[in-house]
Amino acid sequence: MKLGLHMGYWGAGPPANAIDTVLEAERLGFDSVWVAESYGSDALTPLAWWGASTSTIRLGTNLAQLSARAPTAMAMAAQTLDHLSGGRFVLGLGVSGPQVVEGWYGASFDKPLARTREYVDIIHRVLAREGPVTNDGPQYPLPYPGGLGLGKPLKSIVHPLRKDIPILLGAEGPKNVALTAEIADGWFPIFFSPRHDKMYTDALAEGFARRDGGKPPHFEVNPMVTVSINDDVEVAADALRPMIALYVGGMGAKEMNFHFDVFCRMGYEGEAHKIQDLYLDGHQADAMAAVPTAMVEEICLIGPVNKIRHDLEMWNASMVTSMLINGSPELLRTMADLVL
Repeated sequence: MKLGLHMGYWGAGPPANAIDTVLEAERLGFDSVWVAESYGSDALTPLAWWGASTSTIRLGTNLAQLSARAPTAMAMAAQTLDHLSGGRFVLGLGVSGPQVVEGWYGASFDKPLARTREYVDIIHRVLAREGPVTNDGPQYPLPYPGGLGLGKPLKSIVHPLRKDIPILLGAEGPKNVALTAEIADGWFPIFFSPRHDKMYTDALAEGFARRDGGKPPHFEVNPMVTVSINDDVEVAADALRPMIALYVGGMGAKEMNFHFDVFCRMGYEGEAHKIQDLYLDGHQADAMAAVPTAMVEEICLIGPVNKIRHDLEMWNASMVTSMLINGSPELLRTMADLVL
């Protein structure tokens, strides 16, 4: 199992000392650094800025949102960053959620699986550069079937450094996970439990069965794992209950919250309903208190270092290929000692 540095997206401004953290991760032997986007900072610019000071660490988006860019624009950015980094770019994509897609981008969230399939296919064809790119699909028709009628199929001016830039997808539901196994080079589970990794086996197998050649030899499984080190397990869990309460209770709508659904599939349906009801009723503090420690331990590493060392055995035995973590340089050094 490898380690990746997850920088996420910005809050009110750039994270302090970010370049020092990225350089320390590279020095420690981290395999990758990842940048996200929501509706503030974008996922590409920080990678270009921080990546210019690095030489070995892979540079990935986790996740770039489909609705933020046309698939051809995403392919342009991918091959540009891949050239600039000497072949270190990894393209992580996700559909985001209806609140952001419809509220921020002014686009429909309808048919996320169909959009993803078409989007990835167009990127593959841009990078293959076998001819002018056309697409008859209803999501991203190329050329545009309307307007002035002057559009024509085009082929990228730039020759990609790599035609096989890895494409990873964020997916939570079984249908999304199966699609990821079918068309992508890896998978980002936002909440992953090594105790329950078998609940994804059928969906992954379904996708691999639809793929020419079956499962690729280097398919990545890269969950984000929050680490909270403290000699008191409950204190360590307290630091993470607000995050879980937010995602389970307040992220998305009651009728459509993919994060809520994941915890239900893990066996925490009763707890998830309680957290969501409290959060949406305005009782956020009670929602946080309702997150049981066992629920935190499913997806996070918490407690004393020796406990985390023991818990890592389960992660190493799982399907995970790279654990994405975020934290101070000191935390990165501790995790490098434990994992690498």
